[in-house]
Amino acid sequence: MDRTNADGPCRVDRDEVARLADERTGWQHQAVPPALWGATVAEVRERRPRLSELPTPLLTLTRPALDHNVRVLADWCAARGLDLAPHGKTTMAPQLWTEQIDAGAWAITLANQAQLAVARAFGVTRVMVANSMISPLALRWVADELAAHDDLQVLVWADSVRTVDLMHAALAAHLGDAATAARIDVLVERGGAGGRTGARDLDTALAVAERVTTSPHLRLAGVAGYEGALAHDSDDHSRDVVRGYLRDLVEVHERIAAAGWYETAVPVVSAGGSAYFDLVDEVLSPLVATGARVVLRSGAYVVHDDGFYRHISPLGSEPRTDGPGFRAAMHGWVRVASHPEPGLALFDAGKRDLPFDEGLPEVQLRRPRADGDAPEPLTGLTVTALNDQHGFLTWPVDGAGGGDDGVASEPVRIGDELRLGLSHPCTAMDKWVLVPVIDDADAADPVVVDLVRTWF
Repeated sequence: MDRTNADGPCRVDRDEVARLADERTGWQHQAVPPALWGATVAEVRERRPRLSELPTPLLTLTRPALDHNVRVLADWCAARGLDLAPHGKTTMAPQLWTEQIDAGAWAITLANQAQLAVARAFGVTRVMVANSMISPLALRWVADELAAHDDLQVLVWADSVRTVDLMHAALAAHLGDAATAARIDVLVERGGAGGRTGARDLDTALAVAERVTTSPHLRLAGVAGYEGALAHDSDDHSRDVVRGYLRDLVEVHERIAAAGWYETAVPVVSAGGSAYFDLVDEVLSPLVATGARVVLRSGAYVVHDDGFYRHISPLGSEPRTDGPGFRAAMHGWVRVASHPEPGLALFDAGKRDLPFDEGLPEVQLRRPRADGDAPEPLTGLTVTALNDQHGFLTWPVDGAGGGDDGVASEPVRIGDELRLGLSHPCTAMDKWVLVPVIDDADAADPVVVDLVRTWF
């Protein structure tokens, strides 16, 4: 039985996504104030509360920036003949996945069976699991999903012969030895020295590919890898390392194609996080003319940030490719809770609320202290540490002022609300079940226009 969606568009169950608006908010949603408990998400949208009505600490998304970022990368890929399978683990938000699919995403990328289950709950019809899948429990479930849904395509990675053997054994025990059309697509993962997973040499990668072709339950569909673990900045050396790795990926693909091992009409060659997609275009896009599907898997771009990706993204503050720049669509909002000594204040957010693994938050502005005031940009303040529930904010002391709750010369005082720029979207939204979406992060009192549900 042929897969009816093998080359068609990725689809999602829009009715299921729409039903998210029926969820009632309550005490379990830390972004929602008690005054709104019991209201559905749809009712909160209709009410359009102001940011001042929500508690701190808080994480928000900004609607115009989200829309801009989704459109920018979709257009960038389309102009170069690349496909996009955005990494859904960044947001784990089917609402946002749907927007990416509407913009032309070929698939949604995820990292494991639990995330794949979320995608299937919302009817996503093509998912790339950018990882090996060797758990017999997970493989049996995927096989059953494939057997039950003709429009479903699942692609997974393998970087060793043993991985392939374990997959085959689990599927054979579940399905028997007879060939089945409901096969799991496998991409051979090429790695790099010092990187993450992936076959470290050409011979290993080719052995993996050949072994996949011997299993009636697996289908060799392409090659893939992740270059982001090999470099961490955009200097010439780092970019050369990434280029070399991508050329290794091309070599694996070309050797497999020459051997005639591909079992799909259009093999997939996939790379690209959110830091080096310009190099993916440079090195891999020529493969499109040879009949391959080159798939980019960027995930952080949809939210972008004011930290790591602001600096390293090809469409960040130091652009390395053509196109409009991405905009930071996430911010933290905190309240100064203590001013115990000169040059030190503590705010009411910490590691449980905000990302910190790729750089600490940065203070951007102070919200108006009184009606009619405008937000005030703040400079010279530094977030120096995060505890579980506290953030440490410091600034130079000039000898004037003390540690009370409101010396005029101090830049902040107890009760002030601050907007923070954040770094690393992938460890931001996992801390929030419902994320408010606002209309304008620069406004004196932004309007909440939506709530995005996450599934971590």
